[in-house]
Amino acid sequence: MMIKGKDGAQNAFLESMAKAAKAVSDSLDGGKKVVYVNVMNNLSVDCDCDGYAAKPKMKDIGILASTDPVALDQACVDLVYKQKNGGGASLVKRIESRNGILTLKHAEEIGLGNRSYKLVSIDDK
Repeated sequence: MMIKGKDGAQNAFLESMAKAAKAVSDSLDGGKKVVYVNVMNNLSVDCDCDGYAAKPKMKDIGILASTDPVALDQACVDLVYKQKNGGGASLVKRIESRNGILTLKHAEEIGLGNRSYKLVSIDDK
């Protein structure tokens, strides 16, 4: 699913991120011995690498981990979407305006992982 016109370069970039992640995973014994960890705190619409990132708009959600990087990222996106009528609204808008889900879709298509998951809480709350 490629968006034509000016977004074609964006889609190519998003797909290349999935391919790069797969290359790293493949170089690590197919990712069989890797645990991926995402820390969901101080969420902003901008990348952590941006020196002038927008201030965080979303409360801390927590720490997620998985042996499947695609399932992990899908779970994180889903948790943001659950707050789209609150603090997550600006982040959801940014994801959608940049076709951000394409990276996850492409990662699944090329065999990096699976977008299906089961979220298990280990917190006592």
